[in-house]
Amino acid sequence: MSFTSTLRVACLLLALGLGARQAAAQATATTAAPKRQLQAVRISEALKMDGVLDEAAWQQAPVATDFVQQRPNPGVPEKQKTEVRVLYDDANLYVGAIMHDVSPDSILREMTARDQFGNSDIFSVFLDTYHDQINGYNFTVTPTGVQLDARYSPAVGEDWNWNAVWESRTAIRGTDWVAEIRIPYSAIRFSNMPEQLWGLNFARQRKRDNAQFFWNEVKPAINGFVNQWGTLHGVRDVKPPLRLSLTPYVSGYVNDNPLNAEGQRRTTTSFNGGADVKWGINESFTLDATLVPDFGQVQSDNQVLNLSPFEVQFAENRQFFTEGTELFNKGNLFYSRRVGATPIGFYDVQAGDDEKIVRNPAETRLLNATKVSGRTRQGLGIGVFNALSNDVYATVRNEETGEERQVKTQPFSNYNIAVLDQSLKNNSYVSLINTNVTRWGQTYDANVTGGLFRFNDKTNTYALDGGVVYSRRRGNRFGSEEQIDDRDGFKYEIGVGKISGTWTWGLNHRIESDRYNPNDLGILFGNNNITQAFDWGYHKYKPFWKVNNFHIFGQARYSLLYKPTRYQNHSYYLGANTVFTKSFLQVGFDMSVDPKNHDFYEPRVFPLGKYYVQVPGSTFFLAFFNSDTRKKFALGMNAGIRGYALDDRLARPRRARYQFGAYPRYRVNDHLTFRYSLDWSLGQNEIGYVNGGMDAGEPLDEPFVGQVVLGRRNVVTVSNVVQMAYTFNNRMSFTLRTRHYTSNVRYRDFARLGEGGQEELIDYRRNRDNTYNAFNVDAVYSWWFAPGSQVSLVWKNAGSTFLLAEQATPQYFDNFNNTINTPHNNSVSIKVLYYLDYLTLRKGR
Repeated sequence: MSFTSTLRVACLLLALGLGARQAAAQATATTAAPKRQLQAVRISEALKMDGVLDEAAWQQAPVATDFVQQRPNPGVPEKQKTEVRVLYDDANLYVGAIMHDVSPDSILREMTARDQFGNSDIFSVFLDTYHDQINGYNFTVTPTGVQLDARYSPAVGEDWNWNAVWESRTAIRGTDWVAEIRIPYSAIRFSNMPEQLWGLNFARQRKRDNAQFFWNEVKPAINGFVNQWGTLHGVRDVKPPLRLSLTPYVSGYVNDNPLNAEGQRRTTTSFNGGADVKWGINESFTLDATLVPDFGQVQSDNQVLNLSPFEVQFAENRQFFTEGTELFNKGNLFYSRRVGATPIGFYDVQAGDDEKIVRNPAETRLLNATKVSGRTRQGLGIGVFNALSNDVYATVRNEETGEERQVKTQPFSNYNIAVLDQSLKNNSYVSLINTNVTRWGQTYDANVTGGLFRFNDKTNTYALDGGVVYSRRRGNRFGSEEQIDDRDGFKYEIGVGKISGTWTWGLNHRIESDRYNPNDLGILFGNNNITQAFDWGYHKYKPFWKVNNFHIFGQARYSLLYKPTRYQNHSYYLGANTVFTKSFLQVGFDMSVDPKNHDFYEPRVFPLGKYYVQVPGSTFFLAFFNSDTRKKFALGMNAGIRGYALDDRLARPRRARYQFGAYPRYRVNDHLTFRYSLDWSLGQNEIGYVNGGMDAGEPLDEPFVGQVVLGRRNVVTVSNVVQMAYTFNNRMSFTLRTRHYTSNVRYRDFARLGEGGQEELIDYRRNRDNTYNAFNVDAVYSWWFAPGSQVSLVWKNAGSTFLLAEQATPQYFDNFNNTINTPHNNSVSIKVLYYLDYLTLRKGR
């Protein structure tokens, strides 16, 4: 054989060997690690919770060690050993952990408020008490004793809003730090079996290396998290305890509002009282109820100027609606801000001749809210949520006679959700969800029912998922004899894809009918759609070259109007990000290409299909980076531009949109941190709705009555947020958050919209320029003086301005000064919660 032939054969064998090695490596990366097992040891004497594992029982328990790195280099054994032991008695599960390190300085320990991650090492305990490999608990502690806890579920993933009452003590001893954790059985749910089999895992984060390790290896290329835990054995003859706790509260408010109507006091006071109740109905199900709730201390909403045809979705900050709601979030049919929202007749209140609206509540006060949820030993999750709100009235006063009349803006209402969720093998499930809103009086009721499913193959590599949802409304529009027109609608979705491995992909098809409307208890920004999408991703989890990992992903999407069936839009998206090995600098980009599309929603003409706004094709590109968060100073930034094709139908200038964001953070020490965020955007020569359409509250201008008028406008929006957090210790903290938002709209010309997307310039004389400003201050002092018990002192300051026509100004500092000098609403409140646990009280007695 010639040398050339030999070389070719050698190259072929080498290529086959490398290919086989790569295939073997990929197969290893997508094959779940063997399930480790740990034996728990029963104890008969109480442990002293002091962060010192000096009791003899700790030395007798088996040790969980040899953790495996999950990031930044998956599969590497830990060098600084971790040792974990598990004990239990009739009432508690105890976890003792020793985290060995090279020196005390290597243990990072920023002090934060509860449930807040910082520049700190952490140790975590994970429990899957029903061993369904889908749902689980997380109990985390830092070297300074800060507690964090979370729930895991398919609906919400990792839910850090969940809180439990448990105990932990930590200590730094030489080059080690120690965590001692006591988890009462009342904090978790498990079956009433003679011997428990629980999913179990432990995690350790060494922040100095930005490395995370797990006892039972968790491979990032495998879909799912709870399904990659080990098992805990040996917990025998423990009974689910009676879980009964009462958390009464008292609160007091002093409110100063200089904008109160004439005849109303500027400064008012109020006192409130109520309670939260938790009752374990049995070993599986828990009732949570809040009686006469008070949500006056939650963080202020980020109010914005909304020029879109859709409502603004606000974050939920009320703890009762964020904690333990994983079942109710199945299918995204529950938008909790609907409960206690703005009354449905708020905007319909009219003052007659010589009358003035002196009071019109913008929120609906709840009478109570209750939820029952849990999961049986067979994996059936059941959830029931119910809330009641009372009648809400606006007050209108005759300015001549002083006589007042009441206008009902919200009838007595009942909100209800019921969920059945059956866990299946291979990380699969089927679910049934029903949401219902019943209102008393002459108005309408709403009901939504949905069925969902997800089926994974045995290797957890491929999945089929989907669902069908039916919405139904019955009755009349509030305050009218007119029947609602979106009475019955539906939505269905089906998808298939590869969910694990280096390469992932998914194909999805969805239809939302023209009458589908879940918005009485859910949220949907636009129905009447047919959408097809194909997603793909490539993920490199192991370090290579100079980076720790690399991810690239894309999507192709095509959308039609459902009725009548017409083209809406299609788009192509590509994004990528990576983290450099030594600097831990994260960089990435997002880009999309959107060919010419038809916007049927912007004209606000219903039913859809007759009018639409033609949007020229566009290309969007955004780049971002985030620096190493371990440094005292860290910075994140992004900058993006969307360029549009020239739309020369009316000889208009080319559209463009620019955006910029900067997010510096400076950590003064382990107690004090400052954060700042700046978001700026400019929409240049945008085309948007001005008046007409179906908006009955919009004043129409002669001679354009009954016509849709669009405007070419420039929109500049700036948001500044300054935050300061000082944490005294792991139970006491103070935070200050100040936000100023301004959005300025300047119109250049106007056009009449015709059928088929045709536009015609018109001589529209009305000045529609406007400027909106919002300013908020939230200052919160919080002290957890006992487990589950808290004192919070809050100052809230809020003010806003909406300037029209000649008063609108594009100058930022003019807007800032106007906002600061405008009278603001000020509120100072104190609230005391005290946690009373039945088992503790009985033991003390």
